[in-house]
Amino acid sequence: MTFAKKAFTTAAFSAAAAGIALPVLAQATINGAGASFPAAFYQRAFAGVANTVRVNYQSVGSGAGVRQFVAGSVDFGATDEPIKPSEAAKVKRGVVQFPAIGGTIAVAFNKADCKSLNLTQKQVVDVFLGNIKTWDQLKCGKGPITIAHRSDGSGTTFAFTNSLSAFSSEWKSKVGEGKSVKWPVGVGGKGNEGVAGVISNTPGAIGYLNQAYVKGAIKAAAVQNKAGKFVMPSEASGAAALNNITLDDNLAGEDPNPAGANSYPISTLTWILAYKTGNGDKAPAIREAMLYLLSPRAQNQAESLGYVPLKGSVLKASKQAVGTIGR
Repeated sequence: MTFAKKAFTTAAFSAAAAGIALPVLAQATINGAGASFPAAFYQRAFAGVANTVRVNYQSVGSGAGVRQFVAGSVDFGATDEPIKPSEAAKVKRGVVQFPAIGGTIAVAFNKADCKSLNLTQKQVVDVFLGNIKTWDQLKCGKGPITIAHRSDGSGTTFAFTNSLSAFSSEWKSKVGEGKSVKWPVGVGGKGNEGVAGVISNTPGAIGYLNQAYVKGAIKAAAVQNKAGKFVMPSEASGAAALNNITLDDNLAGEDPNPAGANSYPISTLTWILAYKTGNGDKAPAIREAMLYLLSPRAQNQAESLGYVPLKGSVLKASKQAVGTIGR
């Protein structure tokens, strides 16, 4: 028995002996679904409110998360691409959208004889267009390159292809950006977890995923930024990039190729979608869980998990948005 439980039991026993009624400690349950990009952070952070709010979060991808949110089948959604006005218009209960955490999207690879890899923006584009087909062309080992990409609708894909469109007019005209695109080459995996699995199990593979999934046999490439510097994905380089983002009235914003010598060029915020009204008795629990997500205790865990914590005006705006989640 934990100290807290023992203390409560002792207090309850004493109160009962004295004929005093104590309030029952209730645990609310809320359900969410969406982006796999922030899933590791959400699961760790929401554990911090488990004594009072049980949060069931399903990592199903941003596309599915937005669909479930619009359909009203969850208490909150999560997406790496801000909700579109046409989607928000379908939500009669109103939309509360706010950034929850930041992160970098690594160009990740599995190649034992390639100890480190520097990629120009053009090389990143050419790899995913299939113009660069072998490791010899990258001067980092030998053999064919296997491309790994998302098979599901994904905000990570949106952020990645949005950057590639900013890097290259050829990419923008041939493939473009979106949660789902027609990939010129490659093997699909569901969720960041699925892409990580493809890369990890396929020597010679290269793909894109949240920095949090770079582990084991998977390494990250340094990508050339707008200032011409080769930068690794990290909390510091992600923060430098995200500082360039200006949020609009719906707390949406992006910069697919940020300025600054220290900026990692493929960095993104990720958003929670909640309802303004119609939450009923769950409203206090939803607010409690979301405010904890934005608390120093939760945000301070971000870097160790491979994410970029929110700070300053972005964090303040997110907390204010949570306050508008009503019954």
